[in-house]
This record gives sequence, structure tokens and C-alpha cells, in this order.
Amino acid sequence: MSRKNAANLSPRIANRKALHDYFIESKLECGIVLVGSEVKALRAGNAQLAEAFAKVERGELVLHQCHIDPYEQANLMNHIPVRPRKLLAHRKEIKRLAELTKDHGVTLVPLALYFKDGRVKVEIAVGRGKRREDKRASIKEKEMKRDMRRIMTKRQ
Repeated sequence: MSRKNAANLSPRIANRKALHDYFIESKLECGIVLVGSEVKALRAGNAQLAEAFAKVERGELVLHQCHIDPYEQANLMNHIPVRPRKLLAHRKEIKRLAELTKDHGVTLVPLALYFKDGRVKVEIAVGRGKRREDKRASIKEKEMKRDMRRIMTKRQ
């Protein structure tokens, strides 16, 4: 199997909780600065984005609370599981994200970690927090769609 095909089979670590907790307004794909054992752990699918968020700090985009499990085969040179990780984006994009997140209740949420052309990419989104009523409404809407699909499949 070629290296390019192997990269396409790598796991995509998704943050399903973000879609439940936030209204997604815009998305951005950016790179991430990692050490070697972190990349190996990501290839094995050992990461969690559930509590992660991004911030603009001193003109740089930083990912916080992203948990990447230690790589089992790395012994002395293993990485720290939860540490701030720098995200790579153009200066204009970082300024735009900083402007968008000045409002109350708006944050940068990572949606997914994945490999693209052998490099790790992070999809971050500008998210506006949902209220309890909004969450209930989206759950109700999903259930209605599911019921409609069931009815349609029974007819066929």
C-alpha cells in the first residue's frame, strides 16, 4: 500500500459534543505544532477533543485542553498528554478569529483532528453557545427527521 493511501486510512478524531453545544458559524482548517510521539499517537487514534477549545493569545492561535494519550512505544521521550498546542494559520485569519470571538458566548471550538497529505490538520469553528432550550429544540428536530425517515422506508 502506498504512503498516500495509508494516510487516507488514518483515523479522524471528531468532537461530536461541539455540534450539540454550539451553533457553528464558520470553519477554518489549520495546521498544528506537534512532537513525534503525538503524531504516532494520533495515527493510532488516541486523542480526545471533548473539552478542547482554541484562543488567540499574543497574536497566535493556541489549542487548549486537547488530550493526546502518550504513545506506548515511546519510552523516555514521550509527550505531555494535555498541553497548549500552537495552531498554524495566516495572520489575517487569526485577526479575523480574534475579532469574531470578542463577543460574549462566542468561542473557537475544534471540530476534528485528521491527516491530510501526511500532515495533521485541525478543523476549528467559530461557535456560539446554545442555551438549554436550543439544545432541546435541536434534539426534537433530529427525532422528527428520524421518524420521517422510518415512515418513508416502511412505505417502500
